[in-house]
Amino acid sequence: MGYLAIFLLVIALSVYTVIKIGHFNEVMQSVVSTNNRIVEQAGKLTDVILSQIRYERKFLISKDEAFFAQFQKLRGDANQCFVEMMVMVDSEEIKGFLDRARASYQNYQSLFIQELQYLKTGQTYSQQQFQQEKENATNGLMEELENLTSHVNQNTSQKIRGVYEAGTVARRMTLLMTGAFLVLCLIISFLIHRSITRPISVMEKKTGEIAKGIFKGDLSLSSPPEIGKLADAFNLMCNKLNELDKMKADFFSSVSHEFRTPLSTIKMGLGLLREEIEGPISDKQRKLLDILGEETNRLTGLVNALLDLSKMEAGMMTYVFDQKDLIPLIGKVTKEMEPIVEARKIRLEAKMADRLPQMKVDSERMLQALRNLIGNAVKFTPDGGRVSVSARPTGQGVEVSVSDTGPGIPRENLKTIFEKFHQGTVKGPQQMKGTGLGLAITKQIITSHGGKIWAESEPGQGSTFIFLLPA
Repeated sequence: MGYLAIFLLVIALSVYTVIKIGHFNEVMQSVVSTNNRIVEQAGKLTDVILSQIRYERKFLISKDEAFFAQFQKLRGDANQCFVEMMVMVDSEEIKGFLDRARASYQNYQSLFIQELQYLKTGQTYSQQQFQQEKENATNGLMEELENLTSHVNQNTSQKIRGVYEAGTVARRMTLLMTGAFLVLCLIISFLIHRSITRPISVMEKKTGEIAKGIFKGDLSLSSPPEIGKLADAFNLMCNKLNELDKMKADFFSSVSHEFRTPLSTIKMGLGLLREEIEGPISDKQRKLLDILGEETNRLTGLVNALLDLSKMEAGMMTYVFDQKDLIPLIGKVTKEMEPIVEARKIRLEAKMADRLPQMKVDSERMLQALRNLIGNAVKFTPDGGRVSVSARPTGQGVEVSVSDTGPGIPRENLKTIFEKFHQGTVKGPQQMKGTGLGLAITKQIITSHGGKIWAESEPGQGSTFIFLLPA
């Protein structure tokens, strides 16, 4: 429709231009083919009549037939001029001038023929009277021809002036129409461009949401039709991905629940073996049981993390919000980390503001988030390094940051580090295994508190995890 509108605008401007040019051509053709030819014929007729008058006078004086023959020939030429001019007449006024001129010419001819009869018969007549009447007739003829020429020239000037004025108006109209058409074409082009780029922008945003794990099939694009079909395909894909994600969450939740019972049994059995209820065990057996206990605890932590994350994503996690001060919570987590940091000679610093505003938080979930962040910082910080925890009030709430002197996180991983089962690529002695769920759970907890969390890092310069909680 946009291209059709542009095409019709161009056609309209072309038609207007062609019509105006045709009108100009008609006027100029009228000037050239009619007015100029009438003026030319009037001049020719004037010359013919003046020649006739000269030959008529020579004949009357000399009675030489050669002069009379020339007079007769010029008479035919004059009549031919009148006939040709009558054919070219395009107005009643010009026709009136010609009729009166022709009547004067015929009167002059009649007077000459009558005088010629008197001469041939030898009758007496008043030569002076005839001469006066012929002069009156020829003067009237010349006056009508002059009036005719003047009128035609005036008509030509009017036509040329009209063409000039019409040309000025047409030029102004053409410029206005061209400007208006250009503006309309730009608007239509912008709308066409926007009708394509806007849906693509929406689809690009939707692709980003899909990449983040948001599988809502709510993309509504109807135009252009091709992009509308692509949007329907996107929605179908999102619905399928959402079903798969739900199936995966249900699977993890079911498997986690199923794992809990055998893990509890294994832990109980390991405890009984350590207590030597079934008999004494050797040192090697005790070391093996300790390893099995650690792995069982790790597996239990993974199962619990999977259950927590499944509940959070399903919106089934229960939060108990109370007015709390974050400083005691941060102090509790740092105290829990003291045995680990002392064993690895890591300096754990807490930089707290003198006073933080009371906030509505779930203490247990906030402790879980702090343990994940501070525990990760300690885990990835080399022996003898430094971990710093700070909290300060801001205009938007309370900002808590956890910094370490570890290997850092590559820039391309900063946006995906909070996704489940994702771990930053860490090389070197600090490369450690993990579940890839800690940061995903932390993000869910902070988001449920109405806050936001992000990471800042440079490879080799350590990392800083920051979350902001609204007051």
